[in-house]
Amino acid sequence: MSTPPINSSKNSTLPTPFSLRLTFEERAALENAAGNSPLGAYIRSKLFEGSEAPRKVRTRTRQPLKDDKALGALLGELGKARIANNLNQLAKAANTGSLPVTPDTEKALQDACGAVQNMRGLLMQALGYPSSGV
Repeated sequence: MSTPPINSSKNSTLPTPFSLRLTFEERAALENAAGNSPLGAYIRSKLFEGSEAPRKVRTRTRQPLKDDKALGALLGELGKARIANNLNQLAKAANTGSLPVTPDTEKALQDACGAVQNMRGLLMQALGYPSSGV
Protein backbone atom coordinates (compact mmCIF):
# COMPACT_ATOMS: atom_id res chain seq x y z
CA MET A 1 0.00 0.00 0.00
CA SER A 2 1.44 3.38 -1.00
CA THR A 3 1.55 6.45 1.22
CA PRO A 4 -0.91 9.20 0.23
CA PRO A 5 0.69 12.42 -1.07
CA ILE A 6 1.18 15.30 1.36
CA ASN A 7 -0.82 17.61 -0.88
CA SER A 8 -4.32 16.96 -2.05
CA SER A 9 -3.77 19.09 -5.17
CA LYS A 10 -1.78 17.52 -8.00
CA ASN A 11 -0.38 20.90 -9.09
CA SER A 12 0.81 22.14 -5.70
CA THR A 13 4.44 21.73 -4.69
CA LEU A 14 4.07 23.31 -1.25
CA PRO A 15 3.28 21.26 1.83
CA THR A 16 -0.07 21.89 3.45
CA PRO A 17 -0.01 24.38 6.34
CA PHE A 18 -0.29 23.28 9.93
CA SER A 19 -2.55 25.28 12.25
CA LEU A 20 -1.87 25.73 15.93
CA ARG A 21 -4.38 27.27 18.30
CA LEU A 22 -2.91 29.46 21.00
CA THR A 23 -4.42 31.37 23.85
CA PHE A 24 -4.20 35.14 23.68
CA GLU A 25 -1.48 35.09 26.33
CA GLU A 26 0.54 32.39 24.53
CA ARG A 27 0.47 34.29 21.26
CA ALA A 28 1.36 37.56 22.96
CA ALA A 29 4.35 35.89 24.63
CA LEU A 30 5.51 34.43 21.28
CA GLU A 31 5.13 37.76 19.47
CA ASN A 32 7.05 39.50 22.24
CA ALA A 33 9.85 36.93 22.06
CA ALA A 34 9.95 37.10 18.24
CA GLY A 35 10.53 40.87 18.26
CA ASN A 36 10.77 42.10 14.65
CA SER A 37 11.05 38.57 13.22
CA PRO A 38 8.01 37.05 11.53
CA LEU A 39 6.17 34.83 14.00
CA GLY A 40 6.31 31.74 11.77
CA ALA A 41 10.07 32.09 11.27
CA TYR A 42 10.60 32.50 15.02
CA ILE A 43 8.54 29.38 15.82
CA ARG A 44 10.41 27.34 13.16
CA SER A 45 13.77 28.49 14.55
CA LYS A 46 12.77 27.35 18.05
CA LEU A 47 11.32 24.03 16.87
CA PHE A 48 14.22 23.06 14.63
CA GLU A 49 17.01 24.83 16.55
CA GLY A 50 18.56 26.46 13.50
CA SER A 51 18.43 23.39 11.23
CA GLU A 52 15.29 24.48 9.35
CA ALA A 53 15.40 24.66 5.57
CA PRO A 54 16.06 28.10 4.09
CA ARG A 55 12.97 29.95 2.86
CA LYS A 56 12.45 31.79 -0.39
CA VAL A 57 13.15 35.47 0.15
CA ARG A 58 10.19 37.72 -0.53
CA THR A 59 11.14 40.77 -2.54
CA ARG A 60 8.69 43.27 -1.01
CA THR A 61 9.27 42.47 2.65
CA ARG A 62 10.26 45.57 4.54
CA GLN A 63 13.29 45.46 6.74
CA PRO A 64 12.81 46.04 10.47
CA LEU A 65 13.37 49.61 11.53
CA LYS A 66 15.93 50.58 14.12
CA ASP A 67 13.52 52.98 15.77
CA ASP A 68 9.83 52.25 15.15
CA LYS A 69 8.80 54.70 17.89
CA ALA A 70 10.64 57.61 16.27
CA LEU A 71 9.05 56.88 12.91
CA GLY A 72 5.63 56.62 14.55
CA ALA A 73 6.17 59.95 16.28
CA LEU A 74 7.25 61.54 13.01
CA LEU A 75 4.17 60.26 11.20
CA GLY A 76 1.99 61.49 14.06
CA GLU A 77 3.48 64.97 13.85
CA LEU A 78 2.98 65.03 10.07
CA GLY A 79 -0.64 64.09 10.63
CA LYS A 80 -1.08 66.89 13.17
CA ALA A 81 0.44 69.38 10.72
CA ARG A 82 -2.53 68.81 8.38
CA ILE A 83 -0.32 69.30 5.32
CA ALA A 84 -2.70 67.46 3.00
CA ASN A 85 -5.68 69.51 4.19
CA ASN A 86 -3.77 72.78 3.79
CA LEU A 87 -2.62 71.84 0.28
CA ASN A 88 -6.22 70.96 -0.61
CA GLN A 89 -7.39 74.38 0.59
CA LEU A 90 -4.69 76.07 -1.50
CA ALA A 91 -5.72 74.08 -4.57
CA LYS A 92 -9.37 75.01 -4.02
CA ALA A 93 -8.47 78.69 -3.69
CA ALA A 94 -6.41 78.50 -6.88
CA ASN A 95 -9.26 76.80 -8.76
CA THR A 96 -11.85 79.37 -7.65
CA GLY A 97 -9.55 82.28 -8.51
CA SER A 98 -9.30 83.57 -4.94
CA LEU A 99 -5.57 82.80 -4.65
CA PRO A 100 -3.40 85.45 -6.24
CA VAL A 101 -0.92 83.44 -8.31
CA THR A 102 2.17 85.56 -8.58
CA PRO A 103 5.56 84.19 -9.58
CA ASP A 104 6.53 84.22 -5.88
CA THR A 105 3.39 82.27 -4.91
CA GLU A 106 3.95 79.77 -7.69
CA LYS A 107 7.57 79.22 -6.64
CA ALA A 108 6.55 78.78 -2.98
CA LEU A 109 3.93 76.19 -3.96
CA GLN A 110 6.40 74.31 -6.16
CA ASP A 111 8.96 74.33 -3.33
CA ALA A 112 6.33 73.00 -0.91
CA CYS A 113 5.37 70.21 -3.34
CA GLY A 114 9.03 69.30 -3.74
CA ALA A 115 9.48 69.16 0.04
CA VAL A 116 6.43 66.88 0.38
CA GLN A 117 7.78 64.58 -2.37
CA ASN A 118 11.16 64.51 -0.63
CA MET A 119 9.55 63.59 2.72
CA ARG A 120 7.57 60.83 1.03
CA GLY A 121 10.72 59.43 -0.55
CA LEU A 122 12.60 59.47 2.76
CA LEU A 123 9.72 57.78 4.58
CA MET A 124 9.42 55.09 1.92
CA GLN A 125 13.18 54.50 2.13
CA ALA A 126 13.00 54.28 5.93
CA LEU A 127 10.19 51.74 5.63
CA GLY A 128 12.29 49.62 3.29
CA TYR A 129 10.27 50.14 0.13
CA PRO A 130 12.03 50.66 -3.20
CA SER A 131 12.09 54.21 -4.52
CA SER A 132 9.41 54.87 -7.11
CA GLY A 133 11.52 57.34 -9.05
CA VAL A 134 8.87 60.07 -8.72
